Amino acid sequence: MSDKEKEILDEDADVIVEMTDEEGNSYYYREEMIIPVGDDKFALLIGIHDEEEEEEHAHSCGCGEHDEDVLIAKVVMGEDGEEEYIEPTDEEFDAVQRAYDALMDDEED
Repeated sequence: MSDKEKEILDEDADVIVEMTDEEGNSYYYREEMIIPVGDDKFALLIGIHDEEEEEEHAHSCGCGEHDEDVLIAKVVMGEDGEEEYIEPTDEEFDAVQRAYDALMDDEED
């Protein structure tokens, strides 16, 4: 984790989630919101990137922008009693997307 990410963790009271890919690389996300769907809950996760990563991306593709890194994860209780974030099924993802759209429509009214 970079110094910038550590600063973010220290400054914010946000929930920070560490996700690890198949190759063992760690990525950090801030829990933006929880979306309830039936008895389940899903987290909208926004990637945490430091300025160095942003510059690296801008130089590699030439677009000058950094795409926002957003994930939807199902929140489940692990065997140790801690919340775990797992990939939702396609059906769950579709249900979360509909619930999110409904929440956004309600906010616009």
